[in-house]
Amino acid sequence: MPITRSVLETARIHPDRPAIAGEDGSLTYAELVEDSRRLFAVVDAAHRAQPRPPAPAPETRGIPITAVSTASAFHAARVVAGLAGYRAVSATIDPNWPLSHRVGVIERAGIGLVVADSPDLADALSRRGWTGTLLSLAELRDREAAARRDAGAGDHGAGAPADPPTVRDAEEPFLLLFSSGTTSDPKAFLKTRRQYRENVAVSAAHLGPRPGVQTLAPGPVSYSLTLYAVIECLATGGGVHLADRFDPARIATRIADEGISRVVAVPAVVSALTDAARRDPAALAGLELVVTGGAHLSPALRSGLAEVLLDVRLISYYGAAEIGFIGDSRDGDGTVLDVYDGIEAEVRDESGARLPEGELGTLWIRAAASSDGYLAATTDAALRDADGWATVHDLARYRDGRLQLAGRAGEVVATGGHKVSLPEIERAFEALPGIAAACAVAVPDPRLGTLVALVVEAPATAADDDHPPGKAALQAWARERLAPQFVPRRWYRVDALPRTAGGKIRRGEAALLVARGEAERL
Repeated sequence: MPITRSVLETARIHPDRPAIAGEDGSLTYAELVEDSRRLFAVVDAAHRAQPRPPAPAPETRGIPITAVSTASAFHAARVVAGLAGYRAVSATIDPNWPLSHRVGVIERAGIGLVVADSPDLADALSRRGWTGTLLSLAELRDREAAARRDAGAGDHGAGAPADPPTVRDAEEPFLLLFSSGTTSDPKAFLKTRRQYRENVAVSAAHLGPRPGVQTLAPGPVSYSLTLYAVIECLATGGGVHLADRFDPARIATRIADEGISRVVAVPAVVSALTDAARRDPAALAGLELVVTGGAHLSPALRSGLAEVLLDVRLISYYGAAEIGFIGDSRDGDGTVLDVYDGIEAEVRDESGARLPEGELGTLWIRAAASSDGYLAATTDAALRDADGWATVHDLARYRDGRLQLAGRAGEVVATGGHKVSLPEIERAFEALPGIAAACAVAVPDPRLGTLVALVVEAPATAADDDHPPGKAALQAWARERLAPQFVPRRWYRVDALPRTAGGKIRRGEAALLVARGEAERL
């Protein structure tokens, strides 16, 4: 297991090296080892005290599951890291998910202990007859403090810390993860220690985590992007610096004060880095690498960063939580990428036949880091085929030997006899003055069945001579840059497009604004 082996070795050689830092605290490597002993003692005691503990999903092989659902990135990270060296499966559940999603995954996966500051979750689980234990973050901290006092008093009873963490068997599951829970019921899947070891090997070879490197990952730990950053930093002897919410005004200060040379974040953070560098270039002098994922990176963001931070490398990676890191792009908008060595990629049609270069189809991946499949209790969907190839139903094509992403299933629609990629339409509008963002959606049409509409977001601020474009200007822009079948048929404007906490546009909610008449039709 890469985390525990690295944590123990780094704690021995560099005990004072930062391991995890956030708004609610920080831990050196030596402190992380001791913290994990108290944490596991409390968690293990909570599980053992249950008269009728929930049965964990069979795929866990009977290992109890502990979930943390809190806005505190620091505590979410230290729980995951602290349990990694013990017989435990841990999970992070987004506290912003709908209540039904949170309750559903807890029940179906058989999660036995939840750390959450959510009265509505506690009430809902109680009404459902859930037999597990819910602790608030304060209650968890109180129990850990009591364990610390007992240890200081020489009490070797129930309050004593656990034995030190150890390197566990490679095939033992240790992380329970989820597909997106924003629009449909989340699908749960497990990662074994071997699978994460394989994933860290790919990341370490291409994405820059190194011993002693301090990485800023300003996103919720319930996001796979941030969780990967936590794992890869600890697995390579580096430090991970977290934030409960992204604060653009503080980013330069944190980079300078905390010795950060690497940032892992969604593309929206690149804009904040560019603005910070324009205000105070010296504050970002130590920055060497920016790694983005989770959404496509616009060329404007890449060029803007390059103008002010000439020596900073920018890598846009592509991966799936179920599968692992797949490839990256070091130029353009991140949709055309090179697949990593050791990763196999195929584009297939609906019958499963491999498609030739240039044809759009479903992307299939074979990688050592891929999960075995989804938990049966959460879905009947298959992740892998009999030969070990996996898909999350992303769409892609090969062009000149490189993989070109076209969006996820549901982001390619059939209209007028053509297959149209909604993300490709949106990318055509990234450089258009007078709009902040654009979202293409499918709307019903009695003649075509479905047609494409574009919803544009008005900029928060605009110069006096920078008027928002009207319908004619939008149409002209589209016709110059898109094939005829890709040109939207309807045009709408809103003050703000709906977004996730990580900054992604929620396409489904944007379509609802159109359907409910809440978007201005141009």
